[in-house]
Amino acid sequence: MTTAGTADEASRDFSRELPANFIQDIISNDLKTGKVRSTIHTRFPPEPNGYLHIGHAKSICLNFGLAKANNGLCNLRFDDTNPSKEETEFVESIMRDVRWLGFDWDDRLYYASDYFDKCYEWAVQLIKAGKAYVCDLSSEEIRAYRGTLTEPGKDSPYRNRSIEENLNLFERMKNGDFLDGSRVLRAKIDMASPNMNMRDPVLYRIMRATHHRTGDKWCIYPMYDYSHPLGDAIENITHSVCTLEFADHRPLYDWFIENVRPGAEPHQYEFARLNLNYTVMSKRKLRRLVEEGYVNGWDDPRMPTISGLRRRGYTPESIRDFCERIGVAKRDSVVDIGLLEHCIREDLNRKARRVMAVLKPLKVVLTNYPENAVEWLDIENNPENPDAGSRKVPFGRELYIEQDDFMEVPVKKFFRLSPGGEVRLKGAFIIKCEEVVKDASGNIIELRCTYDPNTRSGGPASGRKVKGTLHWVQASHAIPAEVRLYENLFIVEDPDNDEYGTDFVSKINPNSLQVLQNCLVEPELAQAQVEERFQFLRHGYFSLDQDSKPGLPVFNRIVPLRDSWAKIQKTAQ
Repeated sequence: MTTAGTADEASRDFSRELPANFIQDIISNDLKTGKVRSTIHTRFPPEPNGYLHIGHAKSICLNFGLAKANNGLCNLRFDDTNPSKEETEFVESIMRDVRWLGFDWDDRLYYASDYFDKCYEWAVQLIKAGKAYVCDLSSEEIRAYRGTLTEPGKDSPYRNRSIEENLNLFERMKNGDFLDGSRVLRAKIDMASPNMNMRDPVLYRIMRATHHRTGDKWCIYPMYDYSHPLGDAIENITHSVCTLEFADHRPLYDWFIENVRPGAEPHQYEFARLNLNYTVMSKRKLRRLVEEGYVNGWDDPRMPTISGLRRRGYTPESIRDFCERIGVAKRDSVVDIGLLEHCIREDLNRKARRVMAVLKPLKVVLTNYPENAVEWLDIENNPENPDAGSRKVPFGRELYIEQDDFMEVPVKKFFRLSPGGEVRLKGAFIIKCEEVVKDASGNIIELRCTYDPNTRSGGPASGRKVKGTLHWVQASHAIPAEVRLYENLFIVEDPDNDEYGTDFVSKINPNSLQVLQNCLVEPELAQAQVEERFQFLRHGYFSLDQDSKPGLPVFNRIVPLRDSWAKIQKTAQ
């Protein structure tokens, strides 16, 4: 068996072009008209303050996809301007996730902190031009002075400081002469602007925090809105693609480019972010789920993080397919999580081998089968893939089936096993239930059955038909396993809704994780590799988890077999 989910596997079938979208239309027109004469250059600019989630996957696919489709380049740049929330762990996880999705930045790995010296020089330049000033207002006072959407702001009493005083104070801010939060550097733009972002935004704040790359060199750090456009310019980014919440920040982006004049003139374009139902996409909320122990880390398979989806068993191909299907729009919307599940089902239906696993075992003894005898049956690996071949599965006198596959008093249309009833065991023989064995409490602990040796699947006399077919495992060769069943992490469609506020955790689904510890799987799975994926017959798609130990594999259910999205699509047609 081979290890699944490598970067090489992820990039193997990513040769098709990115589907048409409005940003690609802009790029095509820019090239046609000569507005952009250089190589198309995009960037993916995450802040290293948490793990990437499925929404970031959309941005990754878009930025790297646009570069690929236009024979251009895409950088990976960490916007690491807030050391109080940033960690090397997050940097490493982001690089790992981008590569796993099938993309590479080659030698174009950058950090906003690479440009701290240049950003400081440009801030001094703005002060000298009378376009920036040091302000002593507190953060609360700055908010009060900013005004509202219907009322203009009012000037800071420090707005008209002389250039010389501002230069002196800003240098002293850099030198650590003032307390954290006591002063900021602000751009001098327009306190009456209808765009709140243009009302003298903060460029620098004092923050004594050790930076993951620059250490304690700086005690002032640039704000994202200031450093981001300048970083784009330094890297010669032609199309700075971001999500819609930054649309109101675009005039500020342009103001910095026009007034700093860094040498290049990148332009910002916005697209709709990915919103997924039954999920929170806020890094702040995801961080709370991790830090307060509601989930077992950033890579918990219930999390919408890329690492969580990977651990659950999602493939990079399925995530890229999902991002392609939802498209690139100009208006926010909510995507049904069923579409994401449909994409992984479609991918694994062609790839995953079918195997047998009994999650809640019920013992079956074939009284007319020879004792201590074992025969090895040929069973196909994947009927959807003729090249998948077959495997040998042991069959013997003692077997296990699912508890739910037997009913002592069967209801109407119950086509599984019942007293006196017959079913076929997948790839094997027809059996008949002759006796039910119970313990002292009346619980069913064993079924005594007979098998018909003339009904072996594929045999010359196997044509006798029965309505039910059950999966099973042979007792002496079965491997004990732990199986983890997952549901949506939240019980409401929109847990990110502001109406829940900090109480969104009360909407966590108490049944989001069910652990089954007495499962049995066929011996083939003793050789499974972490992240290898299978279809457990009638149960769904599963992936081997990293918690597995020798002799005790642990499997995560990726998705059950039922595909409601496919049914919706079929009905719509």
